[in-house]
Amino acid sequence: MELVTILLVAAVVFGLCFLIDKGFNKIFRNKAQHTSGLSVRLNKRYGSIGLIVFVIGIAAVFTGLSDGWVLIAGGAVLMITGAALVTYYMTFGIYYDEDGFVLTTFGKRSKTYAYKEICSQQLYMTAGNVIIELHMADGRAVQLQSAMTGVYSFLDAAFEAWLVQTGRNKEECDFYNPENSCWFPTMEG
Repeated sequence: MELVTILLVAAVVFGLCFLIDKGFNKIFRNKAQHTSGLSVRLNKRYGSIGLIVFVIGIAAVFTGLSDGWVLIAGGAVLMITGAALVTYYMTFGIYYDEDGFVLTTFGKRSKTYAYKEICSQQLYMTAGNVIIELHMADGRAVQLQSAMTGVYSFLDAAFEAWLVQTGRNKEECDFYNPENSCWFPTMEG
């Protein structure tokens, strides 16, 4: 019986998250770039792991109701962590078309950029991941991870549009080397 209850709660949570995601997209993502179908998103495991942690937290809270406050406190922490992961997954995204891109992040207003506003890039290597940080004309840094869905397609499209918008050609861009994750000039240090 407990397994059926857990599965039912998990199904309800997944269903609610699906409905919230669809509603969120219709209400807040209404720019041309949002509807182009081209995007950079976090890996789906952020959302999946967040939902799993949230459901485990719910199970711990229900178990703690009869076994003690430690499980209730631990379950609450897991629920908050799971909800944070799902929120981060749902709110981060880069949506782009041939004219520019929209950066959407949690807690900040979506910002639309033209590709010519990309000033430079910086690379960071982590354990099994490459972080490509794009520095924008307004001082903001856009961080992209190699594990994100659609990141390389975005960078290729951004470079091509950047060339057009800045009036440059590929031959004069000696920094361009996608095999080494270099699309834009590196930061002068």
